[in-house]
Amino acid sequence: MTALAQYERLEAAGTWRPAPHAQRREVIVSFGDATLVLSDPRSDTPLSHWSLPAVTRMNPGSAPALYAPHPGGTDEELEIGDPDMIAAIDKVHRAIERARPHPGRLRGTGLAILGLLVAGAAFWWLPEGLVDYAARIAPPAQRAAIGGMVLDDMARLTGPACGRPAGQEVLARLSARLLGPGHRIEVLPEGLDGARGLPGGIVVLGQALIERAEARAVEPGQAVAVVVGHIFAADAAAETQDPLLPALRHAGTGRVLQLLTRGALPPDALRGYGAAVLAEGEPRPDDDPILARFSRAGVPSEPYARDLDPSGEATLGLIEANPFRTSLPVTLPVSEAEWRAITAICEG
Repeated sequence: MTALAQYERLEAAGTWRPAPHAQRREVIVSFGDATLVLSDPRSDTPLSHWSLPAVTRMNPGSAPALYAPHPGGTDEELEIGDPDMIAAIDKVHRAIERARPHPGRLRGTGLAILGLLVAGAAFWWLPEGLVDYAARIAPPAQRAAIGGMVLDDMARLTGPACGRPAGQEVLARLSARLLGPGHRIEVLPEGLDGARGLPGGIVVLGQALIERAEARAVEPGQAVAVVVGHIFAADAAAETQDPLLPALRHAGTGRVLQLLTRGALPPDALRGYGAAVLAEGEPRPDDDPILARFSRAGVPSEPYARDLDPSGEATLGLIEANPFRTSLPVTLPVSEAEWRAITAICEG
């Protein structure tokens, strides 16, 4: 897109509110690959990715500009005062709108043919095939937007994701170290024990998991290893079974068609799905992909195995293949001070 290429190097300061009751924080706003990227100004770590076609201005004509990641608004909010960035976002939006097909301008015959094709597809193509196709072609920004919708729906039952800035900054760095770019870790204050993988590389932890790991730890770093293990399990499960698929099945065929034709799900498409995610048992993928993650991260796997089964009988593979069974790792992925910031993320 020519308009987007023009602003590849444009950056501006903004103020981001990740959740309704979270503190606002300063971010750097820039353009990514069809996304608006919100990064930590100190570490350059991406904190959120918003799909450009879905970004919505909440106060047209007013300054500073307020944006939401998709129509209808969400718990997230971004405030930008820089006129160049505001003009750039508006221009890119206009370019996207011009590039979209406008049914009213189609000739009657073409529109009729399109309608027949869609009707035929809806009749003959099983809904599961449509869901599989939508998941297969979904770009990262679209996956992240849907993952955010799932998280918002979970938050209706658990309360908003914990937003203490010091803890969020540590989780952003930890996510980059453990999972790589394009992922993020969130903590819910209640209603979840363990971890779940959501679309868009989001891993959600329950504050109860952090508290339990801390209470049971008898050696330095043991609690960190337990929480890291649950993160790895959720990530490995999401890699094996795409979490976008059940979300789209919940949305239904009609809304998946809207996703394919308009680029976004309707705001209420995933209402009630958060409860289903919370009710699921914690994922327990095969040992090998989890052990590989432990080895790369320099974290022992036995504390996680003992958290799942204190006797070790059901998790013997994770114990015997512990990459640090005979020697402790030199360093853990978070320092003692960083771990304290994580344990306090839901305070205040």
